Amino acid sequence: MELAYYSDYAVRLVNSEEPRRGTDALTSVEAVRDLFGASTQAAARAVDADVARLRAVRVRLRGIFEAADEGDEVRAVDLLNALLLEFPVSPQISGHDYLDDTTGRPDWHMHLADHAVNASAAYSATACMGLAVQLTTLGVDRLGICEAAPCRNAYVDTSTNRSRRYCSDRCATRANVAAYRARKRLENDRSGRSSLTQDAAQEAAPATDR
Repeated sequence: MELAYYSDYAVRLVNSEEPRRGTDALTSVEAVRDLFGASTQAAARAVDADVARLRAVRVRLRGIFEAADEGDEVRAVDLLNALLLEFPVSPQISGHDYLDDTTGRPDWHMHLADHAVNASAAYSATACMGLAVQLTTLGVDRLGICEAAPCRNAYVDTSTNRSRRYCSDRCATRANVAAYRARKRLENDRSGRSSLTQDAAQEAAPATDR
């Protein structure tokens, strides 16, 4: 599994809360386990205390995305480095379960071994490592915050032309519809003002003798 994949752990954790909507999905140990996705072995270690631990990490991860979104690359990197020091990873080579279709040999790849003291530390280490790989490979400016109000979800822009501005197709559609409606209102306002101006000009014009 490519290490860049793990950046999704960071995105999922940050987006478990939507501050402007006042919602928070990270409220139970079951929610913690859901964050791990298919990593059932790591998720099985989760306990109630991991809720508060991951919420604290979530705040710091959001700070990284917000700093990157604001163009403050140094601050984003400093914040991520602080987390990497606090939650170190243990990389190892894996591949015994995956054989190359052509050669039949193991498909060797980098994997993160789980030696963390608890589930939240394991999750945090994985999320930060994945984010670090994406940041150094794609650039700090690829970490963003959704522009569709009131959404403030985080995302990693992996597009080839660096064009992503929204966390999802749903937000992109909503933003496009809002922009279209705003343009139509502006056009209607301009049309209305133009009509009033013409009417006023006609009323002010002197009467023509017949």
